[in-house]
Amino acid sequence: MKHHTKRHAFGVEETLHELKHFLPAQAPLKDFVHHNTLHAFQNLPFHQALKQAKTQVGYKGYLPLESYRNLYRDGKIKGVILKNVLEDHFGKAEANHWVVKLLDQKYQETQDSKVGSLRAHWKTDYHFNLDKVVHPFLFRILSAYLDQGISIWSFPVEATGFLEAIKGLQAQSFSSILKGKRALDLLYNPALTLEMLLEILVGNPDTYGWYLFDQQFAHPGWSGMVSVLESQPESLLDSKSICLEDVIKFECLLEIDALDQKFQENWNPIGHRFPYKTDELFENSPFEELDLVLQCWQEAYEWSYYDEVLAGISSVGGIPKSPDAPSFQALFCIDDRECSTRRHLEYIDPECATFGTPGFFNVEFYFQPEFGKFHTKSCPAPVTPKYLIKESANHKKLAKDAHFHQNSHSLLRGWVSAQTLGFWSAVKLVGNILKPSSSALEVSSFKHMDPKGTLTIEYQGLEEGGLQVGFKVEEMADRVEGLLRSIGLLEKFSPLVYLIGHGASSINNTHYAGYDCGACCGRPGSVNARVAAAMANHPKVREILGLRGIEIPEFTQFLGGLHDTTKDEIEYYDVDLLSPENLALHLENKPKFSQALDFNALERSRRFDTLKKNKPLRGIHEAVKKRAFSLFEPRPEYNHATNALCIVSRKSTIKGLFFDRRAFLNSYDYRKDPEGKALAKILGAAAPVCGGINLEYYFSRMDPDKLGAGTKLPHNVMGLIGVANGADGDLRTGLPYQMVEIHDPIRLLMIVEQYPEVVMNVIRANPATYEWIKNYWVHFVVIDPSTKTFLRFKDEGFVNYIPESHIEHLDHLKDKLMSTKENLPVYLIDSL
Repeated sequence: MKHHTKRHAFGVEETLHELKHFLPAQAPLKDFVHHNTLHAFQNLPFHQALKQAKTQVGYKGYLPLESYRNLYRDGKIKGVILKNVLEDHFGKAEANHWVVKLLDQKYQETQDSKVGSLRAHWKTDYHFNLDKVVHPFLFRILSAYLDQGISIWSFPVEATGFLEAIKGLQAQSFSSILKGKRALDLLYNPALTLEMLLEILVGNPDTYGWYLFDQQFAHPGWSGMVSVLESQPESLLDSKSICLEDVIKFECLLEIDALDQKFQENWNPIGHRFPYKTDELFENSPFEELDLVLQCWQEAYEWSYYDEVLAGISSVGGIPKSPDAPSFQALFCIDDRECSTRRHLEYIDPECATFGTPGFFNVEFYFQPEFGKFHTKSCPAPVTPKYLIKESANHKKLAKDAHFHQNSHSLLRGWVSAQTLGFWSAVKLVGNILKPSSSALEVSSFKHMDPKGTLTIEYQGLEEGGLQVGFKVEEMADRVEGLLRSIGLLEKFSPLVYLIGHGASSINNTHYAGYDCGACCGRPGSVNARVAAAMANHPKVREILGLRGIEIPEFTQFLGGLHDTTKDEIEYYDVDLLSPENLALHLENKPKFSQALDFNALERSRRFDTLKKNKPLRGIHEAVKKRAFSLFEPRPEYNHATNALCIVSRKSTIKGLFFDRRAFLNSYDYRKDPEGKALAKILGAAAPVCGGINLEYYFSRMDPDKLGAGTKLPHNVMGLIGVANGADGDLRTGLPYQMVEIHDPIRLLMIVEQYPEVVMNVIRANPATYEWIKNYWVHFVVIDPSTKTFLRFKDEGFVNYIPESHIEHLDHLKDKLMSTKENLPVYLIDSL
């Protein structure tokens, strides 16, 4: 965090820049991608950042003290691990002294934040609830202006910006937006500046910055969204020009007008009465005893689980590699939900081999569906593609449901529709509750792309909107080579290599994009899987790869597919292009995938309270599938809940371990990457993507009110860009409670199998990656291949770590699996 002690005067640009840095950076719903909620504090060490965020903004980064004590009593925080943490922090001599503090000492846990304290005086000293008067109108205006399709009528004024639109609306309206003459004169003043408005409201230039932070953090959701849309205007399909400064000016005008109406201009600026100094807002906050106690509890909570994981890995015996090619190979996304899918598939067919890789399969592009007016990104959010993949399909455009037709919203037709369709809508609603089924309301991952359509994968000389339509052969070869080298698949290719992307389906889920593939920018991975498979099958690509040392046999074919993680179903693409021999093999493999998904649905079912478990396997799968169709189901699936690990290694290193769907698994073979080039790319993506997912779940669970979205039950969709409680609430950022209620809030542990000196060179060479590790936003452990020992990253170096846990070896997992819906320990298992 910057130090601001040298700044003596208020500057609009500087304060707005800082404000944008600290405001939530959540994109509109259609582009929802997980990220570190406290990104503004990421340059600080993790625990210092939590202290700063609490003092400055009031964010909670830890569980209540009594919750940690209960976890200790329940055995989820282990005594030996707590002892190790305290000795590590305070030394053996002081550790016992601190145990007493952790277990018995009483502390004052509540603390008022700095942000919000200045404007609180409007209510306490001026006896006027300014927010209650201003916010409902401000939020409705913003929602109407930014609306992306909920409203039948567009904002009535076409203008070059938000404030200009307000002026136009004021000029055309029968009633005035602003009631008083002073506010109206200011609105139409061509020389209006933010300083002029703050002089009236605040009066003291030293206090201007503090006031703006108070004002905008009174509704961080709307302010953060405006800030995102200002910097990323392409996020809106129905383009609207807006900037944070204009919105702040309008809010200041509303505040001045409200105060004038209340006090007839006979009021003193708040900064004259309460001269808060903006510089003090950003001062570093020293640790207090309670902070150290919470820090130790959190680390003991985390390492109680990590220790089990490392003990599990140390218990795995080396599995000799078969000299033959596997029966088939399947590449899945590193997504933690595929952790169990791969495990089940490998138990059903022990001769197969599965791999984990980011689900965009190393091909970055925008995708334009046949009937889509816009193209959408299908690669990691930070990447800006130069390529466009277009779909051509012969089927007729899907008929629209009459209930959603725009004509039903006109005055006459609306009345007729309400009298006719309204009755049948009620009948359909009751029917869906009693017997959930697919409908026009459903967001289905399988509808993202037409499997019978054709894709413009190979470049034919066309450019569109500054994008190259398709890839050149050399560009295809680069991407396929990068994919195969990153996972170490360079030899012994099976006749069939599956590329399985993933997506999700639901009927009642505003955060649907957060359930799809994060590596595909919140889209299903179907197009990427199909495109990557076509590239790998291209004869000229094979020739180039051969020259680069990757010989793919002529009989090997790549086949794309999509796993719907809510329904646990798989759809395969371009099966008609398979050779007769490979088609026969595919027909043998399909039942194996289906059986694996049955077991996967069974494993997921234990988390769902409303699902009866006394059914046969197929019956449980069907019941799980119906959750995607159910209109009243707030939990179609739990997505990334309980994620805690990112393991970058060979599969043999973790073979047979049960991680309870808590691990992102990225395949990596250190033997084929001696310089760490592939590792650098893996960690460059895994740290922000997996770390971002983990931290959004962490903070949404720790502080569901400020950093999470609260319960989703009262959420209304606002303009198709966000959700709010009721019609007049602030936009809710973070994740709904129904997505995080079973989540254990611990940081991500990244485990890398590679020589420590190679790893250190890799992480230090990339400052963005190193920041995550150096500041402990993720924990980091290296498995040294030469000694099989664990090295924990600490104080910018590696120290030995010896696990304390004992791992239970199970012959059968199923009985343990269905005995509880709580997180299970790490087991070494033989079969389901």
